[in-house]
Amino acid sequence: MRHFGYLSAAARKDLFHREPTEFTPDAPASTLAVALGATLYSPATRQSLADDIVKQAGRGVVSMVLCLEDSIDDSEVTQAEENLVRQFAALAARTDEVPLPLLFIRVRTAEQIPDLVWRLGASVRLLSGFVLPKFTEERGVPFLEALTSCSPALERRLYAMPVLESPELLHLETRGETLGGIARTVDKYRDRVLALRLGVTDFCSAYGLRRAPDMTAYDVQLVASVIADVVNVLGRADGTGFTVTGPVWEYFKPHERMFKPQLRRSPFTGEAEALRTALIEHDMDGLLREIELDRANGLQGKTCIHPTHVAPVHALSVVSHEEFSDAADILAPQRCGGGVLRSAYTNKMNEVKPHRAWAERTMLRAEVFGVAREGVGFVELLSAGLPAAD
Repeated sequence: MRHFGYLSAAARKDLFHREPTEFTPDAPASTLAVALGATLYSPATRQSLADDIVKQAGRGVVSMVLCLEDSIDDSEVTQAEENLVRQFAALAARTDEVPLPLLFIRVRTAEQIPDLVWRLGASVRLLSGFVLPKFTEERGVPFLEALTSCSPALERRLYAMPVLESPELLHLETRGETLGGIARTVDKYRDRVLALRLGVTDFCSAYGLRRAPDMTAYDVQLVASVIADVVNVLGRADGTGFTVTGPVWEYFKPHERMFKPQLRRSPFTGEAEALRTALIEHDMDGLLREIELDRANGLQGKTCIHPTHVAPVHALSVVSHEEFSDAADILAPQRCGGGVLRSAYTNKMNEVKPHRAWAERTMLRAEVFGVAREGVGFVELLSAGLPAAD
């Protein structure tokens, strides 16, 4: 697998100063956690699931979650499990068509984990792990124990992606204790936890809220405060933290707008003006802004429920030439003692010790998403990716 692998070699050469590197499901967890990118969710009831996975892999999706939880009705669970077994068997016969995404199953109960591993049989080799809902210390341990118990019989390590979405985490009076319990649990099972996912829809549900398409998760203060606390406790850059992924963007069709578009005209000159218009018409300007705010608040990647969201997430995950230049200067061996230097772009200060953690994270992102050529911005990257998402 590689990000932007669907582009021709010539197209990648035009876009990238350093191309995204290839990786496999057996890559280090630190690489896979960043490489998740836009994680596309799909209900496990879809009868065309194997075809959908192959199709989306060819369009640039590198991680998918096949959902047995909130995306399906309670009465459909048995049918969905049976469908997953059939679809995985069908996929196992098609692995030569295209590199498959990292595949995860979102379960409802801990008991489903060993049951599905057994029922999948040989096709379990296509599975990268499980997504664990409503994660707290009390509810999370049985899931992680079930996952651990399956591992000795498998050739590949199966990872967990806990979803932080419980009311105990949202409510102010229980948040601190809940966060502490989650931190203890994921630290104990650190070698199994690939990334932590935020369930913002459930947070909003607890108060009967739903953000509009021209607002981001960070405009909903109840949600923004939880995100800040989760990153504060679980997303630290001191070696104790985990990758925390961005919340889902719910919209993919035009809606009536109340506020001005959030995309400036200046990056969209000439033929790109049509792209700007299309993005605004489909409320993608709100998504783009939320992706930028995700990164500013310490989140990486994003949960996606529609294929059209994948290209924007990946385009904005590419490291700009300016970011790469700053990170390389900060991490230069001769700078290990610290100090301050003017950026190569002569527009900012790079302070070696305080900016080092940022630089290290930037270089890891550069490895899996690549570095844009000087003068290539997100408009060019997004334009290149959109045909794959049609």
